[in-house]
Amino acid sequence: MAITKILGVVNVTRDSFSDGGRFLHADDAVARGRRLVADGADVIDLGAESTHPDSEDVSAENEIARLTPVIQRLKADGIRVSVDTYKPDVIRHVLTLGADYINDITALRDPASISAFRDSDAKLIIMHSRASAARAERGEADPATIVGEIIHFFEQRIATLTDAGVARGRLILDPGMGFFLGSNPEVSLAVLRDLDRLHTFDLPILVSTSRKSFIGAILGGAGAARPVMERSAGTLATEIWSARHGAEYIRTHDVRALRDALTILDAIAAET
Repeated sequence: MAITKILGVVNVTRDSFSDGGRFLHADDAVARGRRLVADGADVIDLGAESTHPDSEDVSAENEIARLTPVIQRLKADGIRVSVDTYKPDVIRHVLTLGADYINDITALRDPASISAFRDSDAKLIIMHSRASAARAERGEADPATIVGEIIHFFEQRIATLTDAGVARGRLILDPGMGFFLGSNPEVSLAVLRDLDRLHTFDLPILVSTSRKSFIGAILGGAGAARPVMERSAGTLATEIWSARHGAEYIRTHDVRALRDALTILDAIAAET
């Protein structure tokens, strides 16, 4: 079984749904990144603009200003960095700083983003989303058809990107979770249940369920979702499921818990 790599989330934002404002200052973001690496993260995933349904717009200039000192200092420490962005100017800039991954929730929908990325050495995480723009949207989806929709989406995006000169081997597939799939929790459960079907592409899969809305909805009661910071155990259950079903990458806020769980499971499974 492939070793699962962990992306530790650091939101350099004011309004991320889980920790907005905590790491907006560069010193705090760098400290958080270093802490997550010490906890077992393989890569630090930096985002300077939140993408939940009610998030604020952030200009490319502000993204660059937030990200630049953090990337510079983490890279100086030898830490691998992923940048969560869809804007071509931001992609171009962070690649000059040595970003190892671009994590684009729009799957490089903008041709200018393809041009900005194509000639780099970075890996590309392309995420499936049912949203019409670079924000998650509220709206229900059909659990019975969602995996087929995801497969069709990746077929089209892989073809478009490779035709544009992006090597297929640089791609990592993220099926999307929570509001990116639909506001009904059943649709995220359906994707997790059928995660094996995405191996048809023979490309690495990334799963990002950490603290998502569907976990809060399932764990909540009487119509009230479980608060974001009380979703750790539910998150870990989905992450272990994903790792045991072939996800090569897991993006999470709670790195230490996931690394510990994977270490114990590997020890149990090891031959004596």
